[in-house]
Amino acid sequence: MAGGEGPVAGAAECREHLFKVLVIGELGVGKTSIIKRYVHQLFSQHYRATIGVDFALKVINWDSKTLVRLQLWDIAGQERFGNMTRVYYKEAVGAFVVFDVTRGSTFEAVSKWKHDLDSKVLLPNGSPIPAVLLANKCDQKKDGSQNPSQMDQFCREGGFVGWFETSAKDNINIDEAARFLVENILANYKTFPNEENDVGKPKLDLDPLKAESKSQCC
Repeated sequence: MAGGEGPVAGAAECREHLFKVLVIGELGVGKTSIIKRYVHQLFSQHYRATIGVDFALKVINWDSKTLVRLQLWDIAGQERFGNMTRVYYKEAVGAFVVFDVTRGSTFEAVSKWKHDLDSKVLLPNGSPIPAVLLANKCDQKKDGSQNPSQMDQFCREGGFVGWFETSAKDNINIDEAARFLVENILANYKTFPNEENDVGKPKLDLDPLKAESKSQCC
């Protein structure tokens, strides 16, 4: 069901996946900047605070037989305990949890975000969705930098599949972190029920997102 996307066009066995990925964390940690860098290769110092939720779509020719559409949901930092987050999180299959390495309070909030995530969305088999921790703004690192072995332990204990130091400004590890998360999503996807029947179907029923997705095919 490829629609003319490069070498995958016309391949009978081609698979298309639409994955909803959440980007969550405290206000001002750089969630919007990370998404803009990843999707549009842009960076600005002056993004306004996201109100509610914002969306972006990244289309990836994963391999010769697989097209992945990543629907990135930029969840506002102040929304964590709002009633709307359950709606925002629905049907997500992966997440980035972001903190700012220059602000210790944003790291302290990571566990609250992860708990909130796990309480509101699960994979079809009942497991937590894969979450990658992003230590953002590493280009501005201060003395209280994260110790790698401590971060590894924190991720193991907190249920994160991994972590990356990132900088949207200097484009450090953004693509690598996204590829790592997609690898984890695809590994889980093989165990999802009715995978064969889901290929090519929109997974979400939000009209603007359908329109945006459709504009990328054919």
